[in-house]
Amino acid sequence: MAPEREGSRERVASGATAATRAPRARLDQPRPPRRRILPEWDPEAFGRLSERIARFIGTGRFLVWMTVVIVVWVLWNIAAPTDLRWDEYPFIFLTLVLSLQASYAAPLILLAQNRQDDRDRVNLEQDRKQNERSIADTEYLTREIAALRIGLGEVATRDWMRSELHDLMKELEERHDGHREHGVFPADRSPGRDVDDR
Repeated sequence: MAPEREGSRERVASGATAATRAPRARLDQPRPPRRRILPEWDPEAFGRLSERIARFIGTGRFLVWMTVVIVVWVLWNIAAPTDLRWDEYPFIFLTLVLSLQASYAAPLILLAQNRQDDRDRVNLEQDRKQNERSIADTEYLTREIAALRIGLGEVATRDWMRSELHDLMKELEERHDGHREHGVFPADRSPGRDVDDR
């Protein structure tokens, strides 16, 4: 028998077990998505729709239209010919329609309020962080201004230099006058003239 090289022959499954064996799932590929019985929806799109409905329900336009529909409904079912009326005097169908509208409106309004609460919570968190940054910046600037004031207290200003020079000039004049009285300076010397200038 000759030795078989790998890949020279393919193994073909045969027999009864080959027909019943299912193909093995590969681990390196994702599974195909399963079919779902319930429909899928985007929660954000549903939330935006509920906010729009809740916003419309809270307007005067909705109240006017609802009042017009109820008045027309009642007038039609009172004044129309008997065979054209669909809801007789106790207006049970009208009550059912209004109850159905209320039962859908309440959860939609709550959903819109929950979304608004979430947005408010995020905005409050951002405001809190902004306030913390502002407080930190203010404290930093306060420390810097205090350091500058301390530094400026040690810097010689123009007024301080003038007052010091004025005091020195006074002191020199007093010494000069004191020496002149005691005869320290010769009488023939004029001020501003040195001995070496002769």
